[in-house]
Amino acid sequence: MKRNKALRISIGVLAVSVAFAGVLAFSGCNKKQEKAAPKPKVAKEVTPEPAPEPEPQFFSRLTGLPVKESTTKRRPIALMIENTKACQPHYGINKAGIIYECPVEGGITREMGIFENYSGLKRFGNVRSCRPYYVYIAKEFDAVYVHFGQSTQGKALLATGIVDDLNGLDGSISSSVFYRTSDKAAPHNAYTSTQGIKKGMKMKGFATKIKKDTPDHFHFASEEYTPEGKDAQVICPYFFDNKPYFIYDSSSGKYSRYEFGAPEKDAVDNKQVKVKNIIFQNVVSSTYEGGLKLNIPLNGKGKGTYFTKGKMVPITWKKDSDGAVTKYYTEDGKELEVNPGRTWVCLIQESQAAKNRVFATVKESGY
Repeated sequence: MKRNKALRISIGVLAVSVAFAGVLAFSGCNKKQEKAAPKPKVAKEVTPEPAPEPEPQFFSRLTGLPVKESTTKRRPIALMIENTKACQPHYGINKAGIIYECPVEGGITREMGIFENYSGLKRFGNVRSCRPYYVYIAKEFDAVYVHFGQSTQGKALLATGIVDDLNGLDGSISSSVFYRTSDKAAPHNAYTSTQGIKKGMKMKGFATKIKKDTPDHFHFASEEYTPEGKDAQVICPYFFDNKPYFIYDSSSGKYSRYEFGAPEKDAVDNKQVKVKNIIFQNVVSSTYEGGLKLNIPLNGKGKGTYFTKGKMVPITWKKDSDGAVTKYYTEDGKELEVNPGRTWVCLIQESQAAKNRVFATVKESGY
């Protein structure tokens, strides 16, 4: 009996001990779990850094495309370029921001490039003589006019000092600025160079920076656009001798230039001349006494056509004085928005304007 009672007591004590141990173990686990629970993180207030100021952008006066600030301050040059079969190919023409093509005597044309970047050229041109209307155009850009000789009327105009000019017939600078090559016969072999022009400007004491009050020539669109107008895939100005034409390339959005039955190329980079815009500016014309040299006054107003992105729209133009800049307008009187890029301007004699041809498609043109 005692043995059984003792046994029962022992078993009871053991049961209580196990139960108590279980309670302690459970309590210990809870404490461990409480210690393991992650503490909530308090988010730190972070002051956002101010966004960096955007770098200022600068745009070319000639093309409306982004350029370095120094380019916007550089004084441009206006280079007279012969445009006959004998002088081909041209050197450096693809550096021009704007190219003017105007009729001269004998049914030929001459080109004048307006350049704000003409660096790195050892052979530039060729260079030919002055005509008065080119002088007035150069004046609009505050450009240094580079030419080799001049007509009688051009000589009288240059004598007024209307522009700063570098003349191949000026013995004080000629050998420093210009040179002739042996691969062509005179007068088709006169050229200049980057260093020659810089040296000539220094010798003459010409300013190298454009005047601050020089007005912009074109009003450029903020974004490239396709105007509403008739299709104009092939453009043929009437010019008789070189028979030029332009073909629109939709993949590049530019017009490729042809003359004398072949692509017009720059011998420096061996690339075809391409432009974003073409302007036909209709002008009145006559001849000076003797009936040979053309007289094309640029003051006044007239009509024209603007070509871009394979389309054409009628425009008007206005130039108030010899010192004023030519401005272009749409038919509703608003200033024409020109697409950013290179521009080719053709002065079109009113008496010949009906002979211009424009084709909606390449197939239609036969080219």
